[in-house]
Amino acid sequence: MVKGKRILLCVSGGIAVYKAAALTSKLVQAGAEVKVMMTESAREFVSPLTFQALSRNPVYTDTFDEKDPAVIAHIDLADWPHLVLVAPATANMIGKLANGIADDMISTTLLATTAPVWVAPAMNVHMYDHPAVIRNIDILHSFGYQFVEPSEGYLACGYVGKGRLEEPEKIVENLQHYFNDARSLPLKGKHVLITAGPTREKIDPVRFMSNHSTGKMGYAVAEEAARLGAAVTLVSGPTNLPTPPGVTRINVESAQEMFEAVMNVYPMTDVVIKTAAVADYRPKVTYDQKVKKQPGAVSVELERTTDILRTLGEQKEHQLLVGFAAETNNVDEYAMKKLREKNLDFVVANNVSTEGAGFGTDTNIVTIYQREAEPKSLPVLSKHEVAKEILDEVIKELKERSR
Repeated sequence: MVKGKRILLCVSGGIAVYKAAALTSKLVQAGAEVKVMMTESAREFVSPLTFQALSRNPVYTDTFDEKDPAVIAHIDLADWPHLVLVAPATANMIGKLANGIADDMISTTLLATTAPVWVAPAMNVHMYDHPAVIRNIDILHSFGYQFVEPSEGYLACGYVGKGRLEEPEKIVENLQHYFNDARSLPLKGKHVLITAGPTREKIDPVRFMSNHSTGKMGYAVAEEAARLGAAVTLVSGPTNLPTPPGVTRINVESAQEMFEAVMNVYPMTDVVIKTAAVADYRPKVTYDQKVKKQPGAVSVELERTTDILRTLGEQKEHQLLVGFAAETNNVDEYAMKKLREKNLDFVVANNVSTEGAGFGTDTNIVTIYQREAEPKSLPVLSKHEVAKEILDEVIKELKERSR
């Protein structure tokens, strides 16, 4: 519940500022006490008077405008909230926060706050995909910031894609979710990286190699990890699933794209849970034009893809690594072999030929393996329940390491 919570809303410039006005109204209606800070560019779109009327509080725009000489405004504001929400967060503001630049009221206050910070980006689709913005978002994740992913659709610039500020109702829902679980957040301050779904290995423009993974298991783990307070990055192959609340999602197609996305985030993560069904092989030659039907048999030569999990194990420093093993026979043998050879902390294995387990179902039957303990076999459970069991083991191990 946001009722009774003090929320500091930081509004940076962009056409999505009008949504921030609606967001202010929604938060106040939900019972939150809201104070608003605005950048100079935000004021070009919507007047501070609008936010003052909606929040029923003064609006702060200038670091040097000290309304009360007895206090330093940006320090007073930094100490005030239960939560800071930056919405909309422009590429410029994200860059400032990631690099410690403090040249306006918002960036100065956020350097001084110890409250949890949530960021709702809004920008052009190409800006959102730019390596500098991706890097800055990764840095903020490493600080423990949480993100409300932008939605996809028609943008003010005329492009169609990802970059729209999420709807105010959805943002409030994310914050409700956060405060509802705030009493028990064992993964708060941890950055969890999760991979999910299949990969697609291109043959030609209309054909590819893939598998039956739907991503349901990985998305369930991502949702539960976020609910437990983690900053969650979800690297996802092609699926039809919505992004879980409070989760940052990176979409990829191929095994190589997934490898690159994972390695980019890996140094800043505490826990990696690799549920994705990544292709072991890809066509050695791909074609720019559709391969036409020919008489007789056609062969496709394959080459190995990079073993993401093995690479993570080789480069492991402080991270806790959880791998998945989808098998059809000799599950115990293959799971323990994977655990040892890839330097993992846990392997979650299942027999995908068993009814109620594997791809496409809403349930799973798994066994959790680790080096110094007996395997933990679970009955048929929903994938969300399996996710909770996995994260319980992860939390126990993290607590053990911190002793």
